[in-house]
Amino acid sequence: MAVLQIENLSKTFGSGEQAVHALREASLSLEAGELAALLGPSGSGKSTLLLCVSLIQDPSAGSITLAGRDVWRDGPLGLDARRFRRENIGFIFQGHNLIPFLTAQENIALARHLNGAGKRAAGARARELLDFLEIGNRADTYPASLSGGEQQRVAIGRALANEPPIIFADEPTASLDTGRGMKVMAMLRRIARERGSAIIAVTHDERMIEGFDSVYRMNDGRLAKER
Repeated sequence: MAVLQIENLSKTFGSGEQAVHALREASLSLEAGELAALLGPSGSGKSTLLLCVSLIQDPSAGSITLAGRDVWRDGPLGLDARRFRRENIGFIFQGHNLIPFLTAQENIALARHLNGAGKRAAGARARELLDFLEIGNRADTYPASLSGGEQQRVAIGRALANEPPIIFADEPTASLDTGRGMKVMAMLRRIARERGSAIIAVTHDERMIEGFDSVYRMNDGRLAKER
């Protein structure tokens, strides 16, 4: 069963002669454990697609099914979007967006705590993820003292905190050198295989997609599957 399915998804900003068609009838299907790359130049609609399918931004038309539930069909379907995102979606932003006055462990635990877990359980889950991401020794370190690669791993841990069936990664390697970027992408492959999460990773760099299950490319708001 598809974890994510979108059909004819469109997003238009403005109207009339000023209208900008950021998405044009995009369709895709993603299964549990599948790792998909989303390629395309700046301004092609990649980030808009992620924001729409993660319910951060409203599409203009089309349908979205996430984790077996219809969540958008030419309009909202009455669910609590914030709660649904917390429970079903992990989002890795291009900027790490870590809270500077919280340690690595606390940044991850907060996501779990906001979803209803107690402080001790949230902390234990955060520590488990830090060990899984091979930075358990940095649990008590604040973001300013972490390297770029370490900060990205904490951001990945935060996205995994609530065991979401789907993860969206918007340029997760943009601030990293090639070597660290390849390690982050290898980690996403490991997460898809071992944790069973479906993952869409946006990237400009085609060197980063070795071992991906499927590849999509966007151009001028149009989405096409390459493999």
